[in-house]
Amino acid sequence: MTSAASTPTLELTLVIPCLNEALTIEGCVREALTAMQAHAIQGEVLVADNGSTDGSRDIAAAAGARVVPIATRGYGNALRGGIAAARGRFILMGDADGSYDFSHLPRFVERLRAGADLVMGNRFLGGIEPGAMPWKNRHIGNPLLSFIGRLFFKTPIGDFHCGLRAFSAEAYRKMDLRTTGMELASEMVIKSVLFGLRVEEVPTVLRKDGRDRPPHLRPWRDGWRHLRFMLLFSPRWLFLYPGLLLMISGLVVGGALLRGPVAIGQVTLDVHTLLFAAVAVLVGFQAVSFAGLSKFFAIHAGLRRAEPGFASWFRHLTLESGLIAGSLLLLGGLGLSVYAVWFWGGQGFGGLRPSEMLRLVIPGALCLVLGCQMILTSFLLGVLRLDTRQDPA
Repeated sequence: MTSAASTPTLELTLVIPCLNEALTIEGCVREALTAMQAHAIQGEVLVADNGSTDGSRDIAAAAGARVVPIATRGYGNALRGGIAAARGRFILMGDADGSYDFSHLPRFVERLRAGADLVMGNRFLGGIEPGAMPWKNRHIGNPLLSFIGRLFFKTPIGDFHCGLRAFSAEAYRKMDLRTTGMELASEMVIKSVLFGLRVEEVPTVLRKDGRDRPPHLRPWRDGWRHLRFMLLFSPRWLFLYPGLLLMISGLVVGGALLRGPVAIGQVTLDVHTLLFAAVAVLVGFQAVSFAGLSKFFAIHAGLRRAEPGFASWFRHLTLESGLIAGSLLLLGGLGLSVYAVWFWGGQGFGGLRPSEMLRLVIPGALCLVLGCQMILTSFLLGVLRLDTRQDPA
């Protein structure tokens, strides 16, 4: 999408997505224009209207805003369309329900002038007025999602989902945002961190909105959408750590059970637990391989920066090395299987004690399946590494 912000003629554009906000849109526009005038900021207020039928467009235009109709529904689509039409070097976004204090916009501009790429508002630092945020959002949803965001992406942002935020037009182009719904808010912060952009925070106040109807937000549904998006952008927490935990647990428990039953108090673990330990190793290996493959794909597709440590480590994971390791596992599994048959033959191919035989069969089957997984994963990695660039015409 080509953005008008690529050739800015103003310092700031405030983009306000709007859908039937006749009660509050005028106050938002006038508050923002007053703040710009008071602080000598050359700017505009752009209302990205997403199909209002209550006169919001006319009210916003009469208050001094430039109204741009956005035909495709969705919060993300409205924002993307408004940003594409922005004329400012800096862009501030905020909701049209009157909950955000647009007189705080100079705080954001000041940080952007100083070199920040993305400036987030922090409602927990600035203050949340009574009734402005439901308790489950204030005490559960926002703190939990913000903590997960800081944990997954190593960012100090304290309010991951504040809707009042500003960024430079250049930084927005680097983000290359793709989502069309509420996930856009998370995508903006995550990509800014992954691409090494400078992210800062300023305190802002959250007021009770001026609507006479329920908000468009659905806390549980939208919270899950944000969490899902963060998980998909963090293969380390989605795949790697759970996979390593499963593999290590399976190997430790399985290794202990290979020598014989293990008694823990009144509970005795035997070959049945050994089978589940083998399953844990298999699932863990698949998760770890997914972590490496998905991160490699994200870097190759330009969705995140290449990390020197990952690149040097991943360079050793070639198709050939995977084939060799997988083949060795296959040979080991085949050897254990042959030995199990030989052992059975030594007993006249008659009845056997499962506790003895399964200590050979389960590790053998594990090595066979793990070897096949490793070989198939190596071929998939080889496919991903194929050079698909097109020569310039």
